[in-house]
Amino acid sequence: MAQNEGLALRYAARSDVGVRREANEDSGYASARLLAIADGMGGHAGGEVASSIAVNAIAALDDNLPSEVDDLKAALKSVAKDVNHMIREMSEQEPALRGMGTTLTAMLWDGDMFALAHVGDSRAYMLRDGALYQITHDHTLVQSLVDDGRITPEQAAEHPRRSMVLRVLEGTGDGELDLTLREAQVGDRYLICSDGLTAVVGPETLFNTLSEIEDPDEAVRWLIDLANRGGGPDNITCVVADFGPHPVSGERLVVGAATERKLTT
Repeated sequence: MAQNEGLALRYAARSDVGVRREANEDSGYASARLLAIADGMGGHAGGEVASSIAVNAIAALDDNLPSEVDDLKAALKSVAKDVNHMIREMSEQEPALRGMGTTLTAMLWDGDMFALAHVGDSRAYMLRDGALYQITHDHTLVQSLVDDGRITPEQAAEHPRRSMVLRVLEGTGDGELDLTLREAQVGDRYLICSDGLTAVVGPETLFNTLSEIEDPDEAVRWLIDLANRGGGPDNITCVVADFGPHPVSGERLVVGAATERKLTT
């Protein structure tokens, strides 16, 4: 069960279509125990549907939360499997949706512990003790080249195929995820975001913004504004959450495409 009574998340979530896109294919969610980002892809309507499927499935966990820390990873793994199944079924039923998929980065909390689930090129960051850490690993072509020592991170940032994602939830397999269990510390700040932010705003600017702007909602607004001022080539979705002695909030925030597409499971 939850430990460290009196500690909770203070959070904010926002999504923006960006400057160059006509539709928002991102979805996001934030509540007292759940944080999630999904960046959809797949042509006409497909991206919006795929990210909405993922975020609505994650949001449903809020009404059936695990009671034990040991169950956090299993709950997220089960949701990813369900999302994959729903994407496959909808793609088979509607030819226009074939080829759709979505990234998913999610945190499921119990006290000072959280499970982190990740697939794709959305990201999670942790600001702790004056340093910013990326706590997810991109499933992209350029990241695999960096991992193999074939290019540098600096070259990856300019690579012509930097947006090529190798793993997403797309209706095949069982919805393979990176899953870890982590312990939060009082004073931690977490950011989860779509690549519409990180493709434009560098780590130093992320660090400065998250360090200097105390209010999560103001920080989210500022990050989205920075991405748009940098050209806003893609949809931008951000969730910022602070862990510490905050009042427990009952607010559930849904942003992006999922606000328009309430899908039943």
